[in-house]
This record gives sequence, C-alpha cells and structure tokens, in this order.
Amino acid sequence: MPVDNSRLKGFYKLSVPERRQKLAELAGLTEEQTNAWADAELSEDTADRMIENVVGRYSLPIGVATNFVIDDEHYLVPFVVEEASVVAAASNMAKRCQAKGGFRSDNTDPIMIGQIQIVGCEKPEESRNQILAAKDELIQSCNDVDPILVKFGGGCKDVEVRIIETMSGPMVIVHILVDCRDAMGANAVNTMAETIAPKIESLSKGTVILRIISNLAIHRLARVSATFTPEEMSDKGDASQGSEVIEGVLQAYHFAAADPFRATTHNKGIMNAISPIAIACGQDWRAIESGAHSYCAHEKQYTSMTHWEKDSDGNLVGSIECPMAVGLVGGAVRIHPGAQANVALLGIKSANDLAKVMAAAGMAQNLGALRALATVGIQAGHMKLHLKNMISSAGAKDEEIDLIANMVKESGERITMATVEAALSDIRGK
Repeated sequence: MPVDNSRLKGFYKLSVPERRQKLAELAGLTEEQTNAWADAELSEDTADRMIENVVGRYSLPIGVATNFVIDDEHYLVPFVVEEASVVAAASNMAKRCQAKGGFRSDNTDPIMIGQIQIVGCEKPEESRNQILAAKDELIQSCNDVDPILVKFGGGCKDVEVRIIETMSGPMVIVHILVDCRDAMGANAVNTMAETIAPKIESLSKGTVILRIISNLAIHRLARVSATFTPEEMSDKGDASQGSEVIEGVLQAYHFAAADPFRATTHNKGIMNAISPIAIACGQDWRAIESGAHSYCAHEKQYTSMTHWEKDSDGNLVGSIECPMAVGLVGGAVRIHPGAQANVALLGIKSANDLAKVMAAAGMAQNLGALRALATVGIQAGHMKLHLKNMISSAGAKDEEIDLIANMVKESGERITMATVEAALSDIRGK
C-alpha cells in the first residue's frame, strides 16, 4: 500500500543511510529491499541473464520525490536519473496542488495494439472485408493462446483493419486490440499476432510480413489532472504574485502548444520524470518515450503532452494524457532487486497505479520547468543543485566540496565553471 504521508520535512537534510532507513520504516520495506538500494549493483550472474555479451554494470543515482498525493493516497516516488534539479522540482510542484486535493487520475483500460502487415493483396477492400467477417474466430484464436490473461479479464477484445498507401503500394494492416491487464504486453501481443498470421494470410489472399506490437498505445492512456491556486504558485503565499506566475506559465505553455521546436524541449522536461520512474521500476522506458512523443503528433502537428488553463477562480488547472505501456508482470521488474525495492516503496499493486504515478510526476515536472522559465529562468535553480557536481568536476576533494559550495553561493555571483574554479583556487591559496 502507499505510505500514510508523503510530506517528509527535512528529508533532504538527512544522510543517505538515514534516508534509506526512514523510507524503509514508512513503506515497510524488508532488509533485502533496503539493501538493494545500498548495494545497487546487479550481481554479474543476474546481469548476464538479462542481456548478451555482459562485461559489467553501470550505476545511476536513485532519488525519491516526495509530496505526491494521487487519488487521495500518498506516494513516495523513486527516480533513477543523472540530472540535477529533477527530483527537487517534481517534489516542489507536487506539494503545490495539495490544497485542491492533489492529483486525480482517469486512466483508460490497458489495451495494446498488435499489428499484422499484409502485402500483395490484389483487392485490398475485399481482403479487409474477409478479415472483418472472421473477426470472432480471430479473437477466439488469439485468446486460446493466453487463457491465463483471459482468466484475469484480459485478452483480445477487437480486430480492426486499415488500408494504407506506401511506397511499395497499398498494404492491409490488421490491428488486434489486446487488454494486457498488469503486463506491458509485448510477449502476449506478439504471440497472438504470430498465431493468427496464417489465418489472416488465407483470408486476405496476400502475404503477411510483420507481426508485432505497436508502441503508439492510443488506447492505453494515462490521464491525470490537478489544480494549483495562485497562493500555491507563489513562494510567499501572495495571491497577486501567484496570479502573475500563472500568467507566465500559461504564456510558456501556449508557446509549446503552437511551436514544435519548443514542444520538443517542453515534452523532454515531462519525460525527465516519466523515464526515471520507468527505469527505477524496471520498465521499457524506450517504448514509453517513443509512444509518448508519437502520441503528441498523432493525427496533428507535434504539440504539448500537457494542457494548462485558468479556471473561473483564477486557479491554474493542468492535465496530461499520454500512452503508458507499463507492467508489473514479467520483464526486468521481476528479476532486478532494485526495481523490486522501488515498486515496494511505491506500494503499488497494479500497472494502472504505476501509470498514474508516472503521469502525475510528468505533469509536476512540466510545471516546475514552466514556472522556472516564467520567473527566474531555468538555470538559477538548476545550477544551484548542480553546483556540487561542478565542484567535483573542477578537481575538488571531498572535504573541499561543501566549503567551496558555500563560498560560491555567498558570493552572489552567477554560478559558472569559472566561478567554481576561482573559489577552488582561492581556498587552496589560503
């Protein structure tokens, strides 16, 4: 189950072991799960089972975003990411919508699309009609492949047929729509597509080529919304100042909604939260990235993944809608101890829960970036959080890092590599 409270005051001030211990107590984690964070490396044997030609393992930080309330439940959200300010921004924005009840989700069913490509059909329309006439038989054949999925309410639900024009001539494309329940679904969908391919070929009198899942999961959408008051959008609870911030956020959003050059960076910021959670929980984040960006251009000019507007009370209302093909059955989440620990921290029991958490985090991260861009600029907060990385890169020793960080912050100068190197030289000179 999710934790009782995601507001962890002073959490950032704790040492790394102290943070682990606090999270273990809050989420009821086992010693084995907590140790998976402390010793995040996979064993070589496990790594060797996951992919080919293994030569080692590669680590990234695991951070935890706080303050997330989704559908009246509190979540502590794991991020695996190398970029400074991402976790802090998501946590900060999540806190700002709690006065209006936090985030609300309205996800669709977990329907994935399997595609079967048919070429060489002399009469494409006739082929299409023949396939649709056998729809019930095809659905049954698909469901005979995976009776366990059907038992849990999933399975093939429909068959669609499209005719598309290509450089090779017209192609007949069959879509099988499969409810994957708590699985991402690639294995089940691909097996179903391959199973009915001979029958499709016979019905169409063409030749079947590809039989594979599509990552443009237009039927499997995560939908999350939240409301932010002017007081919450201000750092000092000043409604007037917060209203100005909201206007700046809306102007920044309108830019992204209208311009694909801006929308690309805007949506990258959203994926700054979605992809790290996917990685933390053992998901196929490349499939999620691909589907999310494709959906933003599906039957329209590439645009924003989020939507922002102002309601009649002057509140900022945000929403996000994007494909979210995630699963808790099969894949890396079943064998990676770190992924298992992160899922346990979330306290989620279904793929739907994971999808809504990821969407909420994406929207929070988006607002963090828009708010920064509309006020102090993106670099001010980012560089403060990135400062210790810069100091380390400049060659500082561990015992020098905090001293130089304080010196740079107190100087009031813009944080640049030159400023850091000057402070390092100054300290060593003294």
